[in-house]
Amino acid sequence: MSFVDMIKNSVIAEFTGTISVDKILLSLAVAFIIGVFIVYVYRKTFSGVVYSKSFSLCIILLAMVTAMIIRTISSNLALSLGMVGALSIVRFRTAIKEPTDTAFMFWSITAGIMAGAGLYIVSVIASLGIGLLYFLGYTMGFKLSRQYLMIIKYNVDVDETILKAMSKLTKTKLKSKSVSKDLVELTFEVELKDDNTRILNGFKNLHGVESVSIISYQNDFGA
Repeated sequence: MSFVDMIKNSVIAEFTGTISVDKILLSLAVAFIIGVFIVYVYRKTFSGVVYSKSFSLCIILLAMVTAMIIRTISSNLALSLGMVGALSIVRFRTAIKEPTDTAFMFWSITAGIMAGAGLYIVSVIASLGIGLLYFLGYTMGFKLSRQYLMIIKYNVDVDETILKAMSKLTKTKLKSKSVSKDLVELTFEVELKDDNTRILNGFKNLHGVESVSIISYQNDFGA
């Protein structure tokens, strides 16, 4: 037997397995359980404005679909080559603004690959370790302060008083200012480490203030 034949036989031997229903169901079940765990970690550490249920379902679906693809192509050489060609022409254009969302999707794909390859124990242990370490880092101070927009409407006569009160806050940035005949509207960007709304009462009690409101938002462009 020549060296080329040895390589050919070794490659073909890797794809001589048969697809059984029980193995497919087991891979899908493991991928589903890991996907639910990933969604749980994502929900507990979510710090955005609006929680997307569709993204959570996408994480679970992505893990199961990846597991099914890996389980299928690992048993047939022709299917594996065809799948690589098919996936190479697919273009995903969904914009993902948060880097952590991309990391969670990559985590889901990795778990699906391991579940599809039959590494069930490794995939479960690795996912548990990643989830626990990420949650530990999140609770130990790596959580970023939440950004808010504070909108203040007040009389023109107390402009200096309002600006002096705003200067006492730790992190503020003026975003916009509009002036009418009698009223001034200021929009500031402020950072709060928790959902502390007592700051509203402090400005509301100032003389000449008409209204104060805080709006949660995400600064996606670093402006």
